[in-house]
Amino acid sequence: MQLEEISGVDVIVVGAGNAAICAALAAHEAGAKVVVLEKAPETEKGGNSFFTAGATRFVFNNLDELREVLDVSEEEARTVDFGTYTQENFFDDMGRVTQYRCDPDLTEILVRNSRRTLAWMKSKGVRFEPMYGRQAHKVDGGFKFFGGQVCAFWGGGAGLIDSLHTIAKKTGILILYETGAVSLLSKDGRVCGVLADHDGRQNEISAGAVVLACGGFESNAEMRARYLGPNWDLAKVRGTRFNMGGGISMALAMGAMPCGHWSGAHAVGWDLNAPTFGDRVVGDGFQKHSYPFGIMVNANGERFVDEGADFRNFTYAKYGLEVLKQPGMFAWQVFDAKVDPILRDEYRIRQVTKVDAASLEELAGKLEGVDKRRFLETVAEYNKAVRQDIPFNSVIRDGKCTEGLRIPKTNWANTIDTPPFQAYGITCGITFTFGGVKVSPSTAVQSVSGKHIPGLYAAGEMVGGLFYFNYPSGTGLVSGAVFGRIAGTEAADYARRPQR
Repeated sequence: MQLEEISGVDVIVVGAGNAAICAALAAHEAGAKVVVLEKAPETEKGGNSFFTAGATRFVFNNLDELREVLDVSEEEARTVDFGTYTQENFFDDMGRVTQYRCDPDLTEILVRNSRRTLAWMKSKGVRFEPMYGRQAHKVDGGFKFFGGQVCAFWGGGAGLIDSLHTIAKKTGILILYETGAVSLLSKDGRVCGVLADHDGRQNEISAGAVVLACGGFESNAEMRARYLGPNWDLAKVRGTRFNMGGGISMALAMGAMPCGHWSGAHAVGWDLNAPTFGDRVVGDGFQKHSYPFGIMVNANGERFVDEGADFRNFTYAKYGLEVLKQPGMFAWQVFDAKVDPILRDEYRIRQVTKVDAASLEELAGKLEGVDKRRFLETVAEYNKAVRQDIPFNSVIRDGKCTEGLRIPKTNWANTIDTPPFQAYGITCGITFTFGGVKVSPSTAVQSVSGKHIPGLYAAGEMVGGLFYFNYPSGTGLVSGAVFGRIAGTEAADYARRPQR
């Protein structure tokens, strides 16, 4: 269908990732005619959502509530310790990792709607799977989950996007690929459509409301340097090359209030030799998140963070920045044979920057760019400082720590003394930016004067005010779904309401 042939649209959704398609499905469910604009070609659809591991974080107090989302067999119910994750847990984790800056209204909406939104997605045909390989270890012969997470979308981010797009098409929602929104249209102070571009041809598409769900500015090197600071333009991008901040710019041009942590971002330890943007085959495999069970050293051969400060769920999204700050913007993660069985699956992919050795001296010679002498001193000092009287337990904050080091290790401090040794080269990989626009609890975009911009809604990475400094793992896809669903429903209601 040509752009000029589109008419009678109630809601335009800009973007085609998780938040966007959830918005489109919700708007359609509310009776609206929906059109989705996806800047990428169909072969690169799905925005950043495609590149995620698919983890979810939601409230469940018992097995019955967990089963609203995840299909749990009777055998699993008997043998697996899924634990619980209460509203209080979720609120505490959001507050703690964001230094209590997260918007209280938006956080309450996220927490209280987390399970019911995923159950809604399940009712649409989205599937979930337990995260045995990433969030559970075997204890006394059975699996025990940790970190407040138990399941992910089936097939990770790629599976989620394929599922959502299949559902949207079966529902009759029109998705236009290689079609980007250039600017918003307005009349009498109301947003009434978008100026869209396809193959260099621009046309206006009128609509009763617009939902912007097209990501942050993490793919835009100029904006990263401008807002995040020096050297952020050199960071690798974990996901899509299309999240250039266009949606944010369009909203700001309409008078939207900037909101959130504009100098902050979700950034992780990412393979040193990964490509500039996400690889759709490797996907999330370039991440390296088992660092709590080893040590990380920089070019000076020195540790620079407390690798065991908390479960990786609550530190991985801020440690990418710490790697970026190091000389040469790289680090090496070092492990010995004792912890090899519990390293995550991403350490075993073919495309990995890895060295191994039969001795620490041999390993030191293979750590490219690292001061060999100081590295060996660092390991010796670390080993001497490890508390030997505290048992190691990978599924709790075990308190097995170091004593006397300038940078302590608070949990999971095993000596590095059992060959063979292995090390993995990492750099900073940016996932998404924390700055966005201010929205009301109904996701209506707010103007600088504190009022709704009529007809304009936002979801996903564009929502400012949820994340500051850090991020609890699994919250991104869930928040995208929660606010996407709300945005679609609200936009449909507004579009179909008689306007004065």
